[in-house]
Amino acid sequence: MALTQVRVAGLDTGPILQVKSATQTAVASFTSSSTNTFADISGLSVSITPISTSNKILVMFTANISQSASATTHVQLVRGSTAIYVGDSSSSRLQSSAISRTAASPYTLQIDSVSGTHLDSPNTTSAVTYKLQGTLGATYSGTFYLNRSSLDSDADYGARTASSITVMEIAG
Repeated sequence: MALTQVRVAGLDTGPILQVKSATQTAVASFTSSSTNTFADISGLSVSITPISTSNKILVMFTANISQSASATTHVQLVRGSTAIYVGDSSSSRLQSSAISRTAASPYTLQIDSVSGTHLDSPNTTSAVTYKLQGTLGATYSGTFYLNRSSLDSDADYGARTASSITVMEIAG
């Protein structure tokens, strides 16, 4: 088996030791009722058991999202129950990994793609779960959608998409 070298953020790293991925092709949704509490996004969770505590985990995700409330759609990357790869805390702003903000009168066939890449150091040889969570925030109540538009029209101009999260263990 050939090992592949990876180049991350301009730094040479070790070979890729294992790759795990979860792809969600089905649509999913949840209600976000005026809360800053993030909820798990169905199907976008993957577990990996690192071989060594010195190894890094490269996490890559793409989520195709929409919502029903002209809201800002927030997504965060989580390791276990801890949000990682989020912006700094500042006043009442949510710490997110990625966001999408539609126009005040949203186009109901719009689906936004948000993505991110993060090199994590979990420092463990126990199983680690990475997942995506979402919310519309405390200002809005509505439905958070994955892989479909809010209208979800059954026509050639409607769309269904796929979303995924992939993790790679890289020798440290």
